[in-house]
Amino acid sequence: MDILRIATAGSVDDGKSTLIGRLLYETNSITRDKIEALESASKRKGLDFLDLSLLTDGLIAEREQGITIDVANIYFSTPKRKYIIADTPGHFEYTRNMVTGASNTKVSMILVDARNGVLEQTFRHFFISSMLRIPKVIVCVNKMDLVGYSQERFNEIVTDFKRLADKVSFEGQEISFIPISSLYGQNITTQSEEITWYEGKPLLEELENIDIESMNVKLPARFPVQFVVRPKTEEFHDYRGYAGKISSGTFKTGDEITVLPTGQTSKIATIEKFGQKLQSAGAKESVVITLETDVDVSRGNMLVKTTSQLQPLKEIKARICWMDSQALTSGKNYILQHGINDSKSKIVSLNSKIDVVNQETSTEVSELKLNEIGEVTLKTAKPIFADKYEYNPSNGAFILVDEFSHSTVGVGFVL
Repeated sequence: MDILRIATAGSVDDGKSTLIGRLLYETNSITRDKIEALESASKRKGLDFLDLSLLTDGLIAEREQGITIDVANIYFSTPKRKYIIADTPGHFEYTRNMVTGASNTKVSMILVDARNGVLEQTFRHFFISSMLRIPKVIVCVNKMDLVGYSQERFNEIVTDFKRLADKVSFEGQEISFIPISSLYGQNITTQSEEITWYEGKPLLEELENIDIESMNVKLPARFPVQFVVRPKTEEFHDYRGYAGKISSGTFKTGDEITVLPTGQTSKIATIEKFGQKLQSAGAKESVVITLETDVDVSRGNMLVKTTSQLQPLKEIKARICWMDSQALTSGKNYILQHGINDSKSKIVSLNSKIDVVNQETSTEVSELKLNEIGEVTLKTAKPIFADKYEYNPSNGAFILVDEFSHSTVGVGFVL
């Protein structure tokens, strides 16, 4: 059974938590004791209905303020597939949380309050979804019950959103629109009886019919070596395997590979997983690869197909989302972590800052503050082997770590 990873986004009170709670409730993913606890909590709040948002707003501060602050991962399943939803915050001050929460997802669900329409935050959320190269965006126009299930209002929001999307959407990104009412379960798991003019699929059916395999486009094969397997037993006296998780692409037995950074070449002898030998393995699979010849391979090296090699990078242009209260300025040093490798790095220049809401880029920038996004140039003490994020997201991202506090202060995307 495959797994679909989803990120939710929306402005305050757009109903993200209620929507997720409704999905859990309608798919029978909530135990009876949790439902009883929800009923009690709803009554304490003076409500005459089940407050499903309490399922995801787990922090005390979230329940008190009625907002989402932290990223919560919610799990549920249907007979067809499993789902992991990252419930990300909507506030500007939690932009960093949304970037990290949505970084590994294939689908972005952006909620829009039918009364308020497309807001500044809506465009920010879509910009981040596009920046992260999320291939599928579902715009849920929520609270349709509060506008009388108006088709005219829904069409206005679709037109406004498309006008903004045309500015930042990338080729191949698919956007769909669904009118819903998460409070009353309209168009969530079944066709709405109130929104008769809508001819598309309800939300869950839309999710069920997403072709995950088509999203895994043909990316270059990348295998970072995490561990060298050398059993000290007589039976496996000469065994030498390389363990790790394939970050992108597909490897097959017999493929000619190159070891980076040494440049040595060999061919794949076997691909092993849980003691079974495979003919091939793809992205996100954890395997052990053995080679036909003895070459020098260590932890931190990368195996790539000889036909799709990488050039070492010591000067990198990247887009940065800054995540620290102390601003980023030119000349500062950080640890750049790319996969399992790290290197000392220096910010050579701040090239621009992006005003997401106004769709403007300023080249006169002296610093990047918390939650701001900009483009920088940095140099590393030793080369890294990264793809451009646009072409291979799984091998094109990195984080910046403070040398002294060891805190993650920024996430970067190679340009």
